[in-house]
Amino acid sequence: MRDNVKGGALTEVTFYILLSLYTPKHGYAVMQFIEEKTGGRLSLGAGTLYGALNSLQEKEWIKPCGDCEGRKKEYIITSLGKEVAEKELVRLEELVGVASGMGETVRNSGG
Repeated sequence: MRDNVKGGALTEVTFYILLSLYTPKHGYAVMQFIEEKTGGRLSLGAGTLYGALNSLQEKEWIKPCGDCEGRKKEYIITSLGKEVAEKELVRLEELVGVASGMGETVRNSGG
C-alpha cells in the first residue's frame, strides 16, 4: 500500500478500512461496509483486503480483537490508526474547502 504516514494522503481503500474498524469487524464485514458506503464503486477482493489488513497490522493502525480462535478474525482500529484517519479527514476537508471555493471556476473551465 502506498500510504504516506508523514504528510499525507492515504489510499481510498485504506481510509475506508480504517473507518470501518471503529467497531470490530471481520474481513467480510469490512468488504461489505466499503461496498455499501461507496454504492458499489469500490469492491475489494479477498486477497486485496487481507493483504491490506496485514499491512495495516504491521503499521499498528489496526489489531485483531476478541477471540481469534474461530475462522473469522475480527479487527479494530488502534489509537495510532485513529490518529492517522483523523489526519486524513482534516486533509480531505481542506481539499474540499479549497475546491468548493473554486467551484465555479473549476466547473466552467471544461473544454
